[in-house]
Amino acid sequence: MNRRDDILLFLGLLIAFLVASPLNAQEKASPKPGEGITSFLQRLDRPGAAYRKEFIRLNKGKFGKNNSLLLGVEYTLPPSRAKAKASSTPVGKSGRQPLFGKALANYKVTSSELRGACFYLVSGHGGPDPGAIGRMGSRRLHEDEYAYDIMLRLARALLTKGAKVHIIIQDAKDGIRDQRFLDNSKRETCMGDAIPFNQVARLEQRAAKINALSRKDKEKYKRAIFIHVDSRSRHQRADVFFYHKPRSADGKRLARTMRSTFAEKYKRHQPGRGFSGTVESRDLYVLRHTVPTSVFVELGNIQNSFDQRRIILSNNRQALANWLCEGFITDYRQFKKRTR
Repeated sequence: MNRRDDILLFLGLLIAFLVASPLNAQEKASPKPGEGITSFLQRLDRPGAAYRKEFIRLNKGKFGKNNSLLLGVEYTLPPSRAKAKASSTPVGKSGRQPLFGKALANYKVTSSELRGACFYLVSGHGGPDPGAIGRMGSRRLHEDEYAYDIMLRLARALLTKGAKVHIIIQDAKDGIRDQRFLDNSKRETCMGDAIPFNQVARLEQRAAKINALSRKDKEKYKRAIFIHVDSRSRHQRADVFFYHKPRSADGKRLARTMRSTFAEKYKRHQPGRGFSGTVESRDLYVLRHTVPTSVFVELGNIQNSFDQRRIILSNNRQALANWLCEGFITDYRQFKKRTR
């Protein structure tokens, strides 16, 4: 073998080594039952729209209907660009959540009051189901849109206090909105997965998402909240009221803390008005099947003209979110005292 042949052989071996090298190999993984693209990528530390877009490009032709994942299929993962973020962000650090919309996507952690706490946030209905529909003049008020806006505001408030937050119901377009009348859409997903029209399937889906995330989360304090707007006779006013899982001491304690927080806020901001919000146990599907301690919140009667002001004004929606956040802060403090 002459020198030229030696060089060619060496180059061939070098190319073969580089092609087979783990440094250039693309990581692959298979989905677990019930996972959609968003939850699959989040589990593998690749959150966000950029990773999702690249993932779909890399795996073209390997999806089911509406880009659903197929069990048993090995998918190519986009290269990881960063290490997974810590479960909660130190004070002074900045974060970004595109679901809040362009203007509010960036946030800054201003305190450590909820550091070490983990939350699962669900706005009621969504996708093909708008929930209750109220009327204000010629305009329609859709429960899912107002519950979603308040849920996003709560998520942002919790994040600024250092918490870890999972937003279960998501709309890629609607961020936090200040309009009085929020346009209805069917874009909402359950962390990237289409929301079923069947009510039981819909509730099963969101409970399963929360439980799957909870199994991986290491925080000792985990709380879920389901945000709704009730529908009653238009003549009947209803203060914010709270449900908890039957025989759940922590759930009952959380619901009572939330109610006390709201009663105190109304006393301060609307003295003499009084607050008639209640706390009850309810055998609701999501309360019964969700592992983390949870609370179900009804923000008033979407048919009543007085209650409608509570949700159509953006300042009021922000106040509701802030008060829910304060209720969680109080509950977390009590939890830490009990578990010292």
